Amino acid sequence: MAVTERDAAAAVEAVFRIESARIIAGVARIVRDVGIAEELAQDALVAALEQWPRDGVPDNPGAWLTATAKRRAIDLVRRREVYARKLAEVGRSVEDVPPPEPVEPDDIDDDLLRLIFTACHPLLPEQARIALTLRLLGGLTTSEIARAFLVPEATVAQRIVRAKRTLAKAGVPFEVPYGDDRARRLSSVLEVIYLVFNEGYSATAGDDLLRPQLCEDALRLARVLAALMPAEPEAHGLAALLEFQASRTAARTGPDGRPVLLAEQNRARWDGLLIRRGFDAIQRAGSGPYSVQAAIAACHAKARRYEDTDWTTIAALYGRLLVLTPSPVVALNRAVAVSMAQGPAAALELVNALAAAPAMREYHLLPSVRGDLLARLGRTTEAGAEFERAAELTRNARERELLRGRAASLGDQGDQGDQGEFRGAKGSRPGAAGR
Repeated sequence: MAVTERDAAAAVEAVFRIESARIIAGVARIVRDVGIAEELAQDALVAALEQWPRDGVPDNPGAWLTATAKRRAIDLVRRREVYARKLAEVGRSVEDVPPPEPVEPDDIDDDLLRLIFTACHPLLPEQARIALTLRLLGGLTTSEIARAFLVPEATVAQRIVRAKRTLAKAGVPFEVPYGDDRARRLSSVLEVIYLVFNEGYSATAGDDLLRPQLCEDALRLARVLAALMPAEPEAHGLAALLEFQASRTAARTGPDGRPVLLAEQNRARWDGLLIRRGFDAIQRAGSGPYSVQAAIAACHAKARRYEDTDWTTIAALYGRLLVLTPSPVVALNRAVAVSMAQGPAAALELVNALAAAPAMREYHLLPSVRGDLLARLGRTTEAGAEFERAAELTRNARERELLRGRAASLGDQGDQGDQGEFRGAKGSRPGAAGR
């Protein structure tokens, strides 16, 4: 049944945003080039925009896009004489290209993890590795990645283009690294998984607060990585952090999709199994940044009520995190914890000192936190202006609605804000926490 072009375009955009990482990873398995794989995935998207208005949206749109992209990949491979010997293998099935048998005991039998490790090749500068992988794995636009790192969009675009060019020129294969090579890429891989989860947990832009599929992918990858590298404490620290954060997903939005602040969440809706998994993982964590963040999340998980939260310990942990990863974003989170442990006046001084940092000028959580502190101090007119400024800066419709609602309801002085825990580090976008 045919559909309108508008409806078809909306369906294509929604499906591609969810499935793009798997499509790119599957195609990269065939063409062995992540840049070409992304182009072929985009070609499949264009084909869908042309065909779905005429033929209707397929019953399984994700499978349709994947099959179309793989068919084009196979056609491309067939046109390359240097790949002639591989035709028998890659041409067997358009619908499903099975993974090869592992040749090493610790092989990564997961296309998404292969994609991460390939894009995080040591040939690339660290920021380029992360930007490229967020583009490929998280499906983030260049503008979303730019906001994640508080840098100009043009800077991110250049990083991504140069990264693809470098990988292609060097002929970097789409394969599993082993031994020291794998260890050298670990920090970038951990950060990418972390940032992909963040984008799912609190979307940079759009009409929804959450992108659940990204959270699920990141959590699964963190678990696989921790199992793959059991002697790496930070892999377990990241896994613990994401388990704790994912446990709150059901309580973070109401039936209408509106955000529910941490202080107002029904903790009976927190997932007890994920919390237990978080405590299991944290036993094997270390003292690095992800492990410290996991310890902060554990403090919240232990509190049966919001009022029972151990803010003094959380503030101390943020102090430790600030030493490990100095950034104005971490300092802002520490200020929030200080406000809960010592009062809003002490925290306001810390927040005001951050206002001059270039990275914070367009960071919507700075005026959001400042507005909360001013409201708690009874300075409602100033607080309202801060919430309005925060609403103007955010590009997420749900957050904008929340902030404007807070500006309009300053008579409720009991609202303790939505920043009661970790919101990001390393100068990155709001992170795995918040509401």
